Amino acid sequence: MNKTVLITGASRGIGKAIAHKFANEGFSVIINCSKSADDLMQLKNALENLYHVNVLASVGDVGNFAYVKELFKLIETNFDGVDILINNAGISHIGLLSDMDVEQWQTLINTNLSSAFYTSKLAIPYMLSQKKGKIINISSVWGNVGASCEVAYSASKGGLNTFTKALAKELAPSNIQVNAIACGCIDTAMNHCFSPEERKSLEDEIPAGRFGMPEEVASLVYTIATGCNYMTGQIITLDGGWC
Repeated sequence: MNKTVLITGASRGIGKAIAHKFANEGFSVIINCSKSADDLMQLKNALENLYHVNVLASVGDVGNFAYVKELFKLIETNFDGVDILINNAGISHIGLLSDMDVEQWQTLINTNLSSAFYTSKLAIPYMLSQKKGKIINISSVWGNVGASCEVAYSASKGGLNTFTKALAKELAPSNIQVNAIACGCIDTAMNHCFSPEERKSLEDEIPAGRFGMPEEVASLVYTIATGCNYMTGQIITLDGGWC
């Protein structure tokens, strides 16, 4: 196949599941995380041993453009470029907006939104040269409707949604598709902050009666990445009928 996929925030949860899905399908995989170097290297070894594909692992903050430039230099050294870009890196912040300090706001916006600009900016030239490409952004239902006590997170994901729609229009003439998945409650470490009682209450609110699994997100990502080229600029909700 000789196609490459870059997955940011891949050391655990949704990103890790996406890495397994693409490696299982024969893709060369580039995985990134900001801090969990040991987890990322364990994933790299697992992907290589299980699927016998090329895996490049890099630790760094994709909310920092200087790092992203170095990452793409590394990619160009090992591969020709990125065929599929999955902007998955993200952090949350729960609390009143008035209690959030400026540094926390800036870090969240850089990680959740600016990173998609940085990676897309550097991935697009190769996609243009190939006259094809896919960019998939992992968003949230809170980017659609907003959430009390998650104002910064909601704002970042809302920005990511409109970033997706606008960039899709810009790149459609070049046969590059840009879409996003607005996830509901997915069973990842980010949502392990809930007590058993809070989790049960949330599950009762979800028509499907449960949290989604990272593997379900990964399956949808792969379907979009390898599917119909006429679909672009879409925010696809994956939430068990919740929102």
